Amino acid sequence: MARGGTETPDDELRLLVDDIGRRAAETGPRTLPNAFDDVLWRALEDTGLSRLTSAQDAGLAEAAVVLGGLARWSAAVPAAETDVLAAWLAAKAGLEVPAAGPLTIAIADDGATAYDVPWPHDGRVLLAARTADALRVGWLDRPDVVDGHNLAGEPRGTIVVDLSDTVELPLDVFRELTLRGAWARCVQIVGALEKATDLTVAHTRDRVQFGKPLNAFQAVAHSLATMAGELERARAAAALATAAVCDYGFDSPQAEYAVTLAKVAVGRAVDPVSTIAHQLHGAIGVTIEHDLWWATMRARSWADEFGTPGQHARALGRAALTSDDPWELVVGRV
Repeated sequence: MARGGTETPDDELRLLVDDIGRRAAETGPRTLPNAFDDVLWRALEDTGLSRLTSAQDAGLAEAAVVLGGLARWSAAVPAAETDVLAAWLAAKAGLEVPAAGPLTIAIADDGATAYDVPWPHDGRVLLAARTADALRVGWLDRPDVVDGHNLAGEPRGTIVVDLSDTVELPLDVFRELTLRGAWARCVQIVGALEKATDLTVAHTRDRVQFGKPLNAFQAVAHSLATMAGELERARAAAALATAAVCDYGFDSPQAEYAVTLAKVAVGRAVDPVSTIAHQLHGAIGVTIEHDLWWATMRARSWADEFGTPGQHARALGRAALTSDDPWELVVGRV
């Protein structure tokens, strides 16, 4: 909330997303693999949140509020895939963008097979196949999908792609697509880690052991402090990435640096935050019925999508080695 108690548009958007997400978490399906939440999706479409940047002329800062807020509630919909990835890429390729309904993206890095396609049966699938000299983009009609799911139960499929009836784009577009995906996952991970932290703080405050709340024990308090520190580092890195893409655009060196840095910092926060959260919850934290499981398993799965933290760390290392002034890179002046 802004100074003086006045709500800003971002505050109003955050409250709206939180309300929609909370209601979905209370009434939506909790299955493994996840079932697409049709009621939640209709709520997002009715409020204009399903295509915030691609159809509502909103910016990436607003998209970050939506993605992070939905991640807090483990929303079973392809929010990032629809708005930030598929709708953007289809428009970039001059293809017709459906005005309604969920979308997803099938990335074939080798030009032949798309692995880990999110929600492949629940929305129209846009192919993004990288070949030696171009990015081939086109809608896939009724593709054959080998079904699977990630750690959190989100559907992920494998599709052998057909490059006929596709549009050729420069390979620079593929770079922006992967940066967009990495940025979106960073924002979503922070939302999931915020949920895990909130649940842990509440649990240790309310759970009484040996006549006093868990958070009164020194070891527990130290663990909570560690968790909070890791979360704040991840949140700061994601905020820097969001500021960079808003100010400079995804096709800038500033955005590439900030998103790469965020993917490292946010990804590395997943393990300590998740571990501490489950330790302090005890046995109940590992059950699929508990909200903590849905939050931490999503964070762990998303950390490896659109490049692992290790891959992004190596990219930062290569940039430092090839830079004319590595110190300028270290302090973020790129």
